Amino acid sequence: MSFYVVVPARYASTRLPGKPLADLAGKPMVARVAERCQLSEAGSVYVATDDQRIADALEGLVPVVMTREDHPSGTDRLQEVAASLGLADDDIIVNVQGDEPLIPAAVINQVAANLAANPDCQMATLCEPIECSEDLFNPNVVKAVFDANGKALYFSRAPIPWHRDAFAGGGRDISGGQWWRHIGIYAYRAGFLHRYVTWEPAELEKLESLEQLRAMANGESIHIAPSCEPVPGGIDTPEDLQRVQTLLARQQ
Repeated sequence: MSFYVVVPARYASTRLPGKPLADLAGKPMVARVAERCQLSEAGSVYVATDDQRIADALEGLVPVVMTREDHPSGTDRLQEVAASLGLADDDIIVNVQGDEPLIPAAVINQVAANLAANPDCQMATLCEPIECSEDLFNPNVVKAVFDANGKALYFSRAPIPWHRDAFAGGGRDISGGQWWRHIGIYAYRAGFLHRYVTWEPAELEKLESLEQLRAMANGESIHIAPSCEPVPGGIDTPEDLQRVQTLLARQQ
């Protein structure tokens, strides 16, 4: 199976300006992410950016595709890459976030293989168990529910499914059920991306601020499965950055 990996990387960041170029043990973060992607079975790995500083930092390390500055989402940026590379509609593209320098190569392979094995789906993604109530009730942790065939039913920032009895009266006992955290890695068919960017943002998408709900609102199926390996958290805050810097320093 052949697939592509694209790492979107924007210089602007509210909490961490210049995040893709943050130093991680002597290398920019985005270079660390690209290296992890190159350990996967992808035929090609690209970084998509709108900033020349990022392109310059990656010279000689990984191919860079320069994209427009006005993309409203990472999915739109990915579609521009698919179009500029002239990919066929059935080609599979895995979107790896540019702030995931510890992502295992195995999960990149897994999400691409899952999409290839489910031709009735246009997207595939992954999840992992939620093991504490703090995560379940945290709106920054996206929850997923899916059917017995691995088709996503819904994604939400709310604690779904709602345990009527355990959560009554403000209870937060999660021992009587199973909940899943969505992991933000996606595989797409290139032809789907070209359709996606023609759709207006869906009402559910705007309410939840979750791009995948646009696909579901337009009748597209998303495959979801538990990840084959734990996926360390990405870098969103200065504290996250310090944590990963310390980890890499110890490894070296």
